[in-house]
Amino acid sequence: MMSLLKRFYIYQKERFPFAGYIFMVGSFTFSAVSYSRICRGKEGFIEWPVFFAGAFTTLTLFLLVRIFDEFKDHEDDMKYRKYLPVIRGIISLKELFYIGAAVVVMQIAANLFIPKVFIIYLIVIGYLCLMGKEFFIVNWLKKHQFWYVTSHMLIIPLVDVYASGLDWLIEGATAPKGLLFFFAVSFMNGIVLEIGRKIKVPSAEEEGVLSYTIMLGQKGAPLAWLACLSATLGFALMAAYFAGIGSMYIVLISIFCVCAIPGIIYLTNSNVKAAKYMEYASALWTIGMYLSLGGIPMIMKLI
Repeated sequence: MMSLLKRFYIYQKERFPFAGYIFMVGSFTFSAVSYSRICRGKEGFIEWPVFFAGAFTTLTLFLLVRIFDEFKDHEDDMKYRKYLPVIRGIISLKELFYIGAAVVVMQIAANLFIPKVFIIYLIVIGYLCLMGKEFFIVNWLKKHQFWYVTSHMLIIPLVDVYASGLDWLIEGATAPKGLLFFFAVSFMNGIVLEIGRKIKVPSAEEEGVLSYTIMLGQKGAPLAWLACLSATLGFALMAAYFAGIGSMYIVLISIFCVCAIPGIIYLTNSNVKAAKYMEYASALWTIGMYLSLGGIPMIMKLI
């Protein structure tokens, strides 16, 4: 029988590929801190041990979101998604529970060194627990997909408050106003990723598995994705304005133009390849937004 470590490796490869998430969430955390410091006109970066503790926390918070989803969706997965690793018996819910518990212990240990953001961490955990219980209105949320997605995406700006707080909160400063637009970008990035990964051609649709092409149609889904992409760009431009990094305008607009191409292609020719490129474009867009708004300007200042 395979060891738990090997089985968890198979699980993460399919459900939470660390290779991709480390880069994406690392960019997310670095940029949130950087954006806060740039907005406040502060030189240099925060202490690196604090950053790495925060980056570990943000990465593993998203891992906890995935683990919570395994429990929340288990009944439907048993019916319709028998190819998933938990259903195939690669790893059990009980084992994931213990892994999640170990992650929480490590998160608490990491945040003992940065107690000023510990309360924010606890708020995120509390919200995650409510998500796991579907806010105790599971049937209502299933009938109102807009509110379902909105309620679940709100955890991203909450994590953003934690990440940016590694700067302003630890230093006892007032949160810069521009962070409101940065948080809006984070929320919309979550929507872009959510829609982008659930656009499918008719032949790829699965019984019992919700997709935005089922909900909105083969034309409506990519149009909604493009609309969310455009809204994110608007918020990103406002965030850049408040941070005084107008030099990023052309970068942001260029990334938008590149990432919008798969959506436009899907509108004219709905095929599996175009749908997959939309998923890739969603990830590229998210990383590009964060690096443009905080990561790249901070790196330029540090060198």
